[in-house]
Amino acid sequence: MPERPIRSIIAKQKILTATAEITVAEAARLMKKKSVGAVMVVKDNGCLTGIFTERDAVYGVLAEGRDPRTTRLADVMTPKPQTIAPDKPFGHALLLMYESGFRHVPVVEDGKPVGMVSARDALAPELLAFESELQRRTRIGEILG
Repeated sequence: MPERPIRSIIAKQKILTATAEITVAEAARLMKKKSVGAVMVVKDNGCLTGIFTERDAVYGVLAEGRDPRTTRLADVMTPKPQTIAPDKPFGHALLLMYESGFRHVPVVEDGKPVGMVSARDALAPELLAFESELQRRTRIGEILG
């Protein structure tokens, strides 16, 4: 998994982008609808300018007493986030997240977002292996039963 190219992980993603002018409340609704923890903030030309995450909503809006209906993403997003190219290995993204203390990395090609990798992506293979092991143990238990 760590050596898999990021491009293969994001292949089926439908990316979520928004402009910096929308409100936090609007962004939160979009994130809920798409079941994602972050939105990539883009300029009019489609180039990445920032990222807004669940953590930004909690720490930068709620904890500061800001009104999510009037606070714009531009005021609370992380500007110029660290990004990664789609042809890099996933392990590189994991190391970047670990060393920098964040959970989402925008995947960018020619300045434009093409996907997002998250710490959650690292769990997928392990969860599948865990489920497979549980099924195997259940079958063994039924045989020995």
